[in-house]
Amino acid sequence: MDVLQAIIIGIVQGLTEFLPISSSGHLVLVPEIMGVKSSLAFDTLLHVGTLVAVVTYFWSDIVHMIRSFISSLTDIPGGNFRNGIDEDPYKRLAWMVLIGTIPAGLAGVLFKDFFESLFSSITAVGFFLIVTGLLLWSSERISAKIREKLPVEKLGVRDSLIIGGAQALAIAPGISRSGATISAGLFLGFERELAARYSFLLSIPAILGAAIIQVKDISAGMDLLGASMIAGFVASAVSGYIAIKFLLKLIRERDLYVFAYYCFALGLLILGVSIL
Repeated sequence: MDVLQAIIIGIVQGLTEFLPISSSGHLVLVPEIMGVKSSLAFDTLLHVGTLVAVVTYFWSDIVHMIRSFISSLTDIPGGNFRNGIDEDPYKRLAWMVLIGTIPAGLAGVLFKDFFESLFSSITAVGFFLIVTGLLLWSSERISAKIREKLPVEKLGVRDSLIIGGAQALAIAPGISRSGATISAGLFLGFERELAARYSFLLSIPAILGAAIIQVKDISAGMDLLGASMIAGFVASAVSGYIAIKFLLKLIRERDLYVFAYYCFALGLLILGVSIL
């Protein structure tokens, strides 16, 4: 893989990680189309690039959440934990992100071999892209019927586990992580921007955990593909930041149907090609 190919794949990763069209699915398809072979180390480093993007974009929120989380721990001895969560949205958000991470963590450990086997199947990618399209389309339909959208103060343990469960399903290639989690938030009746914001923040521990597990592979990959690895990483970080900014603006002003139709079209095309 040369530097230009790495940059192209990095841009695809950054855009599709946060736009609801499945980064994992595109990381299977794009190298196949380009005729290059990717590696687990390279894919993981691209995800680290998107981690840099989301941390940079939400840096102020993250700092507030960390401070509020530490503060909430000091509330426990005095019996003020519940009141603190109710009064401080950053305390609530910090705890709900942690709770929402649990389903994906368990799925990654318990069903690791099953999910990894799906990455070798183009047919599976096509099928799951259609699933992503259905999630986006149906969540928009239901959200449009809900007049009063729920604010962050209403985000609870049950909601976080449901959205976290959607993130766990997105380990499968073709199911968009952002698409699944944002759709779950819309299904539950939350404000559109909150659904997207929570989705992005929820990606941080998931991506960080995967990077830590694969740190040895990344180190080995750097020895083999040094310049390409770095180029892909930078491309992923920059395009990821742009994708976050774009989607937050779009979800405030418009709907997500265009992404649903894209997933339908691409999924059907892949299934058609794989059958033929």
